Amino acid sequence: MLRRNGFLSSLVQMENKGNDEVEKLKTKFLSVWHNMKYSWALKSKTSFSRNSPVLLLGKCYHFKAEDDDSLAEACCDASDENCTMADVEAFRRDFASRVWLTYREEFPPLPGSTLTSDCGWGCMLRAGQMMLAQALVLHFLGRDWTWSEALTLQPLDAETWTTTAAKRLVASLEASLQGSTRTSNNSPSLPPQVQVLGSAEEADVHLKEMYHRSLVSWFGDSYTAPLGLHRLVRLGLTMGKQAGDWYGPAVVAHILKKAVEEGMDPGLAGVTAYVSQDCTVYSADVVDCHRAPSAGQASETSDAPHLAATNQPASAPVSPDNRAVIILIPVRLGGERTNPEYFDFAKSILSLEYCIGIIGGKPKQACYFVGFQDDSLIYMDPHYCQSFVDVSTSDFPLQSYHCPSPKKMPFSKMDPSCTIGFYSRSVQDYERIREELSKVLQPSPKEKYPAFTFMQGHGRDYALAAGLTPEKREWPFIRDTRTVTTAGDFVLL
Repeated sequence: MLRRNGFLSSLVQMENKGNDEVEKLKTKFLSVWHNMKYSWALKSKTSFSRNSPVLLLGKCYHFKAEDDDSLAEACCDASDENCTMADVEAFRRDFASRVWLTYREEFPPLPGSTLTSDCGWGCMLRAGQMMLAQALVLHFLGRDWTWSEALTLQPLDAETWTTTAAKRLVASLEASLQGSTRTSNNSPSLPPQVQVLGSAEEADVHLKEMYHRSLVSWFGDSYTAPLGLHRLVRLGLTMGKQAGDWYGPAVVAHILKKAVEEGMDPGLAGVTAYVSQDCTVYSADVVDCHRAPSAGQASETSDAPHLAATNQPASAPVSPDNRAVIILIPVRLGGERTNPEYFDFAKSILSLEYCIGIIGGKPKQACYFVGFQDDSLIYMDPHYCQSFVDVSTSDFPLQSYHCPSPKKMPFSKMDPSCTIGFYSRSVQDYERIREELSKVLQPSPKEKYPAFTFMQGHGRDYALAAGLTPEKREWPFIRDTRTVTTAGDFVLL
């Protein structure tokens, strides 16, 4: 009898082991398929008109032609003599300096799963990371900062993309057919911290590059990165989202808020986040975010790196009662499709330097909107699968975190569900932002309702917010499913 039980136990173990191998093989071949889908796509050049201004996160560029009205290709090709070369180069440098977060593969397994890639499902999380990264660039480096190597990036042409994809495909297939499994590396050490330098002279180029590198490392694909995919997925687990699920822009806004609030890196001590409730920004709540640091942050803030709005190092430590606030506003700009009446509103928003962009896209294809020209949005695309980068090393390559190729999409194709972001440095800054946005939010004669509103007081002072349970106040999108409005990938409550 004992032998029989032992034999049956061995069979069960072998069967379980076999199932594990099958699951690993499925995961590997799924990764191969995503490599083909998100790396083999032929990337056509993006054309820009020479006769219309281009707006990029509050910066305006002109590519005027003297003798015709043809198009400037590939991000306004600098070889075209009819373009205004100074603005063309400035736009290329500005766009390529924005932090680009895309699909990655071969990173440590995500919390609660065996997934080692976010291909096919993580695009909204990546878009949210890009918007958050822009807020941190404004906080530490200022809007005028550009990366010194931005113009050295090579265009992502078809040959480069397909060659890289083919190599990854062959390697993946060989590993799968041989039955090999990838062994995960030890958890990487904490990202390199930014060192506070002693004088303004020392802090010039070298300090900004250290800030830049440290900022990018916070978004690394590892367990220790405070704003990385692993951290965001772990926070998503607390509200029922699994790795591999679809994430909407409203859900991502709340996940980003929690990630910033709980970030243990001293560099994040001077920043917090606020998410509006039901398309309403409650001013007293934002002011409280500016003035009320969470437990333990007051002692850390004096050591946190910070650059003032002038792009120069702050002469005094950041005040613990004056944190910067990243304001995230989930909105819906129409019903099944974006209402054309909101197109001018979106243009006005993207024309503001304190705007950190819009995360949204089209159904099941998220992207990060950073600007516009005429009736087309300019965006950064996360749908490109790249290899894992170990950001724990002091000299990890930065090139794959910057994109030289902008993309455009008609406003008419924009999904109505999205999240708008703003960066507010201080209480005084917020009051100016509120006043300016209140003018932008005036509804048109045809559209009776603004995209969002500002209200005095706290959210808890109003019946809608006061009636929520603590759990629903923290995660306001957890409600009866009959109240949920959906549009493809995106959910707004």
